[in-house]
Amino acid sequence: MAGSFATGERVTGRRGRRAGSAPKAMKTVVAALLCGVLVAGSANAAMVTNKDGESAILVIVEGESRMEVVVNSGATEMICPSGCFVTAPSGDHIGLQGDETIEIVNGSVVVK
Repeated sequence: MAGSFATGERVTGRRGRRAGSAPKAMKTVVAALLCGVLVAGSANAAMVTNKDGESAILVIVEGESRMEVVVNSGATEMICPSGCFVTAPSGDHIGLQGDETIEIVNGSVVVK
């Protein structure tokens, strides 16, 4: 007993683990779970690819939130992870669930 205290080593009383190792392990587990949630969340968003020769502006409405998203020519953007309504440059209005693949062709939205 005197030997442990004399060396300055912290005694945890649990299978010889050093104090502080459990919080570090917990942080690692939490970080791994958060990464999994972020990856899974982004996989469920609608993918929009602009096939036109110029940028397109989409008006996105999710709940009470309204925003404009610019999709450059040839670019692909992820939108609406939990569903939304989209207004295309042509004026087309469509509802998305969040798992669709869509293309902008001649200013119109085409759901694939």
